[in-house]
Formats: sequence, C-alpha cells, structure tokens
Amino acid sequence: MKLAVLDLISNSYFPAIAAIDLGFFKEEGLDVELELLFPVNKTYEALRDGQITFVAGSAHSALAVFPDWKGQKLICAQGQGMYWFLVMNKALGPQRGALVVVKGKKIGAAPWVEMGLRRLLIAAGYDLERDNITIMPVPGAAGGEPSVNFGLMAAEALAAGKIDGFWANGMGTQVSMEEGVGDIVLDIRRCDGPAEAFNYTMASIATSDAIIAANPGICEAAVRALNRTHAALRANTSLARQVADKRFPQAQAELIVPLIERDLPQYSTAISKTFVAGMNAFCSDMGLLKAVPDYHDIVAAEAVEHWA
Repeated sequence: MKLAVLDLISNSYFPAIAAIDLGFFKEEGLDVELELLFPVNKTYEALRDGQITFVAGSAHSALAVFPDWKGQKLICAQGQGMYWFLVMNKALGPQRGALVVVKGKKIGAAPWVEMGLRRLLIAAGYDLERDNITIMPVPGAAGGEPSVNFGLMAAEALAAGKIDGFWANGMGTQVSMEEGVGDIVLDIRRCDGPAEAFNYTMASIATSDAIIAANPGICEAAVRALNRTHAALRANTSLARQVADKRFPQAQAELIVPLIERDLPQYSTAISKTFVAGMNAFCSDMGLLKAVPDYHDIVAAEAVEHWA
C-alpha cells in the first residue's frame, strides 16, 4: 500500500507520515509506504487509477479528479480546520488580522491551496480586481520536478522579494519568521479571518470507493492508526523529532516539535457534518460542485464509528 503526500517537509500532513514511521499503520495490519506525488490532479488520478491507496492532503482537492465527490471517500481528518497561514513581508508592517496589507500586493500560493485565500478575502469584503490583489504561483514551484515543501519555496521567494506575501503551511511560515522576513497576518486555525474559513477544508486522508470495496476494514484500520498517532504525539512530542530526523533536513527537523505542539489542539480524526456543510458551501462558491452531495456520499461510513 502507498500513501501519497503533496508536501513533505511540513507539519500539515505530519500525522499521516508519523503513522507510517512510528509503526501504527503496520500494527493495524496496513503495510503502508510513503510517496511524494504532485501536482494535486496527478495525486488524485493515481488514487482513482489504483496506483496509490491513500492521499494525505487537503480535503477539497479530491474534486480535482472526483467530480461531486463521486468515487472517493474521506476516511478521517489529520487535524481540524483550514491549516494555511497568510504571511506578509515584515517591511510592510503587517498586523495580525489586518487584511488591508494585501491591497496592491502579490501573494504566492499553490494550486488549489490558493482557493482558500481567494474565498476568505471575498468573505472579508475584498475584491481582487478592485483592490489590485494578485494571487499567483510561488516562483520556482511550478516546474516539473517534485518539491518536498512548497512553504519553504514560498519563504525563499518572499525573502528574495519575488512576492509580497504567501499563503502556505506552518513550516514555511516559521522559517520566514525565524529569518526575520515575514509576519503572520492570518492563522485560520486560531480564529483569524472570517469564521466560515475554518471549515473550507482540512488535512484529511482519502481513498477510493474501489479500494474500500476490495479491502474490507481498511477505513477502520486507518482511523485507528491515526488516532494512535495523535495520542502518541500528545503524550510525547519528541516523537515528532524522531520522525523528522528521518524525513527532513536538519534545519527543518529542529523546528518540528514546536509546530506539532501548536497543532495538538486540532488533532482529531473526526469529520463532522458541520465541517462537510462548510466545505460544500466553499466548494460551491468556488464553482467546484454542480450538486451538493449528502454527508455519507463524501465520508466513509465504515470509519465514522471509530472516530475518537
């Protein structure tokens, strides 16, 4: 079995990576290997075609390949809430929660990730054309070779003056702040920005209907593995460093423990009906849905009763 991530050196999908490296998938009977695979459409195409078993990524991105959610299921969350940060160049004097700083600026974001920023700006009363806000690919992140971390590339682009800000993961955010280049304007998980934005998406684990049919019990086993991973990291955050030392460069491995400590309050595998309603509204607003499917058309029923 293979679990694909689109972004490796990050806290975003760390619970899924840790579930492999700490042995919890294997102890639940799932022999899972990690694979870095992007862009998002390629990742979900591989899931659709049976080349991988799980995708650990942003929940809404499944719509890149599975129209109206048909053919896939969300198994569980890796953490609650939309998990990206808006960081702006420190030289602009950004203030926490003050979105006015984005007017007339260029902000880097990955495909599909950018949708969350685009929609929350609209919800906050901004108009990208009127306010001359440019949301663009992160310079250097659009090539054909896999990148282990878009957040780090965004931090590098910000430091080089190629963009005025970025919308990316916690690792890139932390690097930018430690280098004295960027400051956080929005951290959605910690109640910045429009309240509705929390439920636009989440870090989830997805699989296909075909894989579920061919592997009875796979969803329940995956949820158990993620619950055990969350519990282990809560009990001993130094385990995060053990995983990061295997997967990350030293500089980023040294940052992972405080990032995981910050994320612990969001560690729950549950996918609530409130979340799905919020995500569907967001996806409809972004033109990603033609219909609004029922909760159980999106979420694996086999997994629900095993959530913590």
